[in-house]
Amino acid sequence: MKCSAIITIPARLASQRLPNKMLLAETGRTLIEHTWINASKVSNAIDVFVITDSHTIQQEVQRFGGKAIMTSVDATSGTARIVEALPSLPDADIVVNLQGDEPELVPSAIDAAIACLKEHPEAHVATLVTPLREKEALHDPSIVKVELTPWVGECSKQESGALNQTWRAITFSRAAIPAAREWQDSLLEKIPPLFWQHIGVYAYRRSVLKNWHHLPESPLSELESLEQLRLIEAGEPMIAVAIDQVASGIDTAADYSAFVKRFYDHKEKAKR
Repeated sequence: MKCSAIITIPARLASQRLPNKMLLAETGRTLIEHTWINASKVSNAIDVFVITDSHTIQQEVQRFGGKAIMTSVDATSGTARIVEALPSLPDADIVVNLQGDEPELVPSAIDAAIACLKEHPEAHVATLVTPLREKEALHDPSIVKVELTPWVGECSKQESGALNQTWRAITFSRAAIPAAREWQDSLLEKIPPLFWQHIGVYAYRRSVLKNWHHLPESPLSELESLEQLRLIEAGEPMIAVAIDQVASGIDTAADYSAFVKRFYDHKEKAKR
C-alpha cells in the first residue's frame, strides 16, 4: 500500500515536573532540537513538524531550521494538539505523534511503525512496545503496560532491533497486566513475552485524526489518564510493533541529567 507519512512533535513549554524542559540546552542543543534531529532521520517520513502553543518554542524551532505550527493552549493532549493543527499540515496519509521529550528513540523504530501501518490497511493506528522484564517496572504506575494478542499476518522484518512479530493491542494500563493468578519471577522471562511496556509513539491514519472529536467518551481513558484507551474503547484496530529498545523519555531533572551524561559519553566514545 503506497502512502505518505509525516512526523509531528507536540511540544509545550509548561511542564509541572521539569519546567521549560523543551528549551534545556546543557548539551549545546535544546531538547526539542535533539528530538527534531532524530525524527529527521526517519526514512519513511517526508517531513517533520513541531506543533506547539508556545511562541518561544516556535522561535527556537525556526532558529535551528525546523517547521513549527502554532495551536491554542486549550489542547488537552498531544494528539488533540495535532488534530487542531491538521488543516495546516500536508495532506499525508499517515501522521506520526512523537513526543518532544523522546530524543533517543531510534529512527528505525518509527520507520517500523509507519511501514507496518502501510502493510496492514485493516489497522487504523500503529504503536510501539518492548518486552518488560523487570518486576519493579511491572508495578510502577508511571510505566504504561499493554496487553497484546498476535496480529494475523506479520510485517516485514525491520532493521536495528525490531522483533520479527506484530501484535494487536487489547488494552493499556498503569497497573500490572495481565495479572498472574500465581506469581513466579520466571514469568518475566517467557518467550514470547507475557508482559509488555508501551512506548508512546503513534502512527495514525489521517482519517482517525479527522474523526478524533467524534470518538465516544472513554471512562477508562479518564480513569487511567491514558489517551490511547479512547481509541481502544472506540474499537479502533491498533497494531503494535515490538522493538528491543526502551526509549528514555525525559520527565524529571534526573532524567535530563542522565540524558546529558549519555550524550557526552557517546560523544567521547565517538572520538576514540
